Amino acid sequence: MHDVLPEQTPLWQYAEKIIQEVLGAYGYSEIRLPVLEKTELFKRSIGEVTDIVEKEMYTFDDRNGDSLTLRPEGTAGCLRACLEHGLLHNQVHRLWYYGPMYRHERPQKGRYRQFIQLGVETYGMSGPDIDAELILIMDRLWKRLGIRDKVKLQLNSLGTIHERNIYRDCLVSYFQQHLDQLDEDSLRRLQSNPLRILDTKNPAMQAVVANAPELKDFLGTDSAEHFKAITTILDNLGISYELNSRLVRGLDYYSKTVFEWVTDELGSQGTVCAGGRYDSLIEQLGGKANHAVGFAMGIERLLALVETLDNLQLPKPVDVYLIRVGESAQQEGLRLAEMIRDQVPGLRLQVCADGGSFKSQFKKADKIGADYAVILGDDEVSRGVVGIKSLRIQQEQQTLTPSQAVTFLQDYLRSR
Repeated sequence: MHDVLPEQTPLWQYAEKIIQEVLGAYGYSEIRLPVLEKTELFKRSIGEVTDIVEKEMYTFDDRNGDSLTLRPEGTAGCLRACLEHGLLHNQVHRLWYYGPMYRHERPQKGRYRQFIQLGVETYGMSGPDIDAELILIMDRLWKRLGIRDKVKLQLNSLGTIHERNIYRDCLVSYFQQHLDQLDEDSLRRLQSNPLRILDTKNPAMQAVVANAPELKDFLGTDSAEHFKAITTILDNLGISYELNSRLVRGLDYYSKTVFEWVTDELGSQGTVCAGGRYDSLIEQLGGKANHAVGFAMGIERLLALVETLDNLQLPKPVDVYLIRVGESAQQEGLRLAEMIRDQVPGLRLQVCADGGSFKSQFKKADKIGADYAVILGDDEVSRGVVGIKSLRIQQEQQTLTPSQAVTFLQDYLRSR
């Protein structure tokens, strides 16, 4: 688990603002969920034989003896909330949430035991349009962040549970003929979750996996047509993608569409965003049959990708630094700062609060990256004026009335 320090938070705030704007452009609403849930929720939704439940969950008994778990992912909790509050009865919803998730796994670059995740979930819509809409949201987000050329979309269909069970039996039969080529993890998954073998990262198993039966050959008409409709939408809108018949998801509840956005810029941690359709999960958690599709994205990994940009321009924490020297200036400076904040909303104005000479305060203003210094000494107070000096370009210091200074800063903010 890690801290996000003050010099790092501008990048987080920059990405979070763009994420909210993009989701708002598609009419999605935020839902805020607890980080603790009953352990049974994740066992029922994720599957007891998955790596998450078997190895990675932070689970403990509370004082009442109830088993609680720090959420390892957000879909189950979001769906639990919608069922609990009756949001799924004859309704459609487009929701998003943002916050910490917890998995006790080996820490590595871009992967932490407490990590921040964006989740987007939609309910009540069965057609391929909503699957495609989620992909369009991500495509727009990548463009806004300037990383569209750094990610690739991979698509697959897992079919229905019935279709997948038939495929599963065929896959188990195939791998049983090649037991000597399976690693320890794959042998363990052979009976519990054989589709995950297809997602192995072990180079020694690539040949046996490449020759395995493909799920697309087991899809029924409805699943095949649903998937074809999605690819047609993407083709018509010019969204490039790769068909990946080996793409599976690590959670048991997915069906039909699955997708991942991947990159080769972050080493082994290539998946930036992933999701798909999970219609069956609603019934699995006790609700009536319904439709659901969503995606999740780890923010640490996203930011690591954004940081590879050469021309990344982040907002500074301070635009203007107010310098005060002298007894009268100390009092008048606070009044001036509040007046500026009132009349120039959005301006980031910091007031020097620890004294010092003009020279030392100018150094502080420069160090924090302010564009301008507003200067107030006892002489300026007696004359009813303030000084304004650019700290980034060569300009003469200006002497202005407070109202003129407000106009100057309003113009600066509009042009920034």
